[in-house]
Amino acid sequence: MSVKPSILLFFLCLFSIGCGRNERMDLLYAQRCIGCHGPSGQGDGPVAVSLPVAVPDFRNTVEKKSTLQIRRAISEGRGMMPAFDPALRQAEITDMVQMVRFLSREGRDIHWWEKYDTLVVAHCNIPWELVLGYDEPAEEKRH
Repeated sequence: MSVKPSILLFFLCLFSIGCGRNERMDLLYAQRCIGCHGPSGQGDGPVAVSLPVAVPDFRNTVEKKSTLQIRRAISEGRGMMPAFDPALRQAEITDMVQMVRFLSREGRDIHWWEKYDTLVVAHCNIPWELVLGYDEPAEEKRH
């Protein structure tokens, strides 16, 4: 099966448009995270002052933690931060991981590769098995 380049370009544009920071992410962040992490993710939310430990600054988090570690912290909780896995769907946790990345860029010089995060997210969220037809049942071997 051959896939025309125009079809791949169409899907790339379609998915990359919706992969940046969006209203849904902002709303979820405002509901679940802004109290402690603050509007810019610097750990300066109104609740953070009353906590016995400092709330992490996202600008340092992305420098020291992998995407998997950030996802795990959101899902399972860490220190005073509650686990959000039971309360959020996996897609929402993915949104929050991306929100950490987006907010971490504010007020710091970003690495060259971070400019392409949106494309990486778009690529990883495309159901390639459906696009390329891998979801069709395998043909049985003839003897």
